[in-house]
Amino acid sequence: MNINNNNNIGYKTYLAVWCCLMILTAATVMAAGMGFGRYGSLASVLIASAKAGLILLFFMHLKYETFVFKLMLLAAILTMAVIIGLTFFDVGFRDGGR
Repeated sequence: MNINNNNNIGYKTYLAVWCCLMILTAATVMAAGMGFGRYGSLASVLIASAKAGLILLFFMHLKYETFVFKLMLLAAILTMAVIIGLTFFDVGFRDGGR
């Protein structure tokens, strides 16, 4: 927990972040309808990562936490990203058992 209490975020900031989240949600729907083929999942994951970053920074107040806490969270996220990436790699190169 951060000892410094000078991290009050105004309603305008919350409203701006919410608008960005709505725009990114619309981008997700548009990307799903465009038919990117095998890159559709990548587009969805990238947009979802941007949305998760906004939520982490502003709604969960990660922007005002200490560096060590941010580093621990980054390590957990990178570990999860590697596991998901290896899963996509495995599924992408399966030959269906033939």
